[in-house]
Amino acid sequence: MAETVIYAMYDDDDVLKDGAKKLVAKGVKISEVFSPFPIHGIDPIIGIKNTRLGIMAFIYGLTGTVLATYGMRFFMITDWPMNIGGKPNGSYLDNMLAFVPITFEFTVLCAAHGMAITYLLRNKTLPGLPAQNPDPRTTDDKFVMEIRLSENTKFDAAELETMLKETGIIELDQKELK
Repeated sequence: MAETVIYAMYDDDDVLKDGAKKLVAKGVKISEVFSPFPIHGIDPIIGIKNTRLGIMAFIYGLTGTVLATYGMRFFMITDWPMNIGGKPNGSYLDNMLAFVPITFEFTVLCAAHGMAITYLLRNKTLPGLPAQNPDPRTTDDKFVMEIRLSENTKFDAAELETMLKETGIIELDQKELK
């Protein structure tokens, strides 16, 4: 079953935000907005929930801290104890202050890589995959608003197009998605 999708193109992000406010006030559900850069303030307008990436960053950082602590204890205390500068090497607690920089750096490394990989997986933007944007100009200087008719059952396509034309669009496209 094919789904009808309307794509409205804008050439200014402020015009898109104002148009989105007008449409949402009339009860139109906006599915997605494609833009070449983040549009600050568009998320609450179109009803996008806050991200949980910060929670995941904390979990990835905690994992890095645990792995660094376990690794340093194993490598420097259990497996191959060394006497460096007269420091005691009998327990991890005796050497813990020397391991703080390594723990910090490994925590940041795990958090940063974990967030980047999660972001790419979640948004389906892994290198080598085809782009998900409806128009290649959205990576340059145009902004596209996506409206799905299946999410806006109280309006038909003609009504939505009339409302969109009142918001300052420069181009309108209707597609059937499989």
